[in-house]
Amino acid sequence: MFGYLRVQKSELLVREYEAYKAVYCGLCKQLGKDYSFLTRLALSYDCTFYAMLLMSLERSCKGFDKGRCRFNPLKKCKYAHCADESYSKASALTVISAYYKLKDDLSDSGFFKKLAVRLIKPFFGRWHKKAAKRCPELEAAVADMMKAQNEVEAQSDADIDTSAHPTAVMLGTVLSLEAKDDVQRRVYYEFGYQLGRWIYLIDAADDLEKDIKNNNFNPFKNADVEDIKEFQTALLNQSLARAYDAYNLIAIVDFKGIFDNMMLYGFPAKQNTVIYRLKEEKNEQSL
Repeated sequence: MFGYLRVQKSELLVREYEAYKAVYCGLCKQLGKDYSFLTRLALSYDCTFYAMLLMSLERSCKGFDKGRCRFNPLKKCKYAHCADESYSKASALTVISAYYKLKDDLSDSGFFKKLAVRLIKPFFGRWHKKAAKRCPELEAAVADMMKAQNEVEAQSDADIDTSAHPTAVMLGTVLSLEAKDDVQRRVYYEFGYQLGRWIYLIDAADDLEKDIKNNNFNPFKNADVEDIKEFQTALLNQSLARAYDAYNLIAIVDFKGIFDNMMLYGFPAKQNTVIYRLKEEKNEQSL
């Protein structure tokens, strides 16, 4: 996961932002409980979104507990109390995604980053095995995505839709696992597919200059357009619009104000920040 699924803090109610932080901190706590203190370093906004979505679908948030921050014991914080496996699934997806990201970094990074990856990869390898055993469906979805992505990137002329497809399928598959019938499955898959496509494309847009400099794969490198920023914006808006259409068909009750904020303000704001290199709102400063 890439860390693009963020809230727009300035548009949230105070109680909503406190609830969002409580889910973020709750997932951090679960990562330490399920795996290791060090796996908390892999905590992402994307997996926080996933945990919060699972909790909303199952109505499994049963209030908030007060406690101390696991990273800074001097800091007080709240934890969203979850009555099912939502946190455990999200922590497993965090570890699985981090492991495959480390594997990918071994082939795409420079000498010093590769050295750092080689030092920490054995530890994540052990935690990955535990996460894969606990959530084999998530492991299969991410592993299939990485295999398909590597095959796409081996083609120097791969187009944008083909390049974004593996990540889109992965997130569509992950969300459809929560469906209780065929109608829900189609809706959840479409929501995940379009959101996954958006995540891949915005990450590609974010890395374009770096990938050109380092001669790495990027689907936008071959785009024959006059205005690349306008082209990227159109593609990203298309995926966000389709994701929003599917989102409106999902029975979101808990955290709905937060999800509305993310879909209507957070994701577009992050998109504008990436495409036009705007100054970003510091959402994370209080987390």
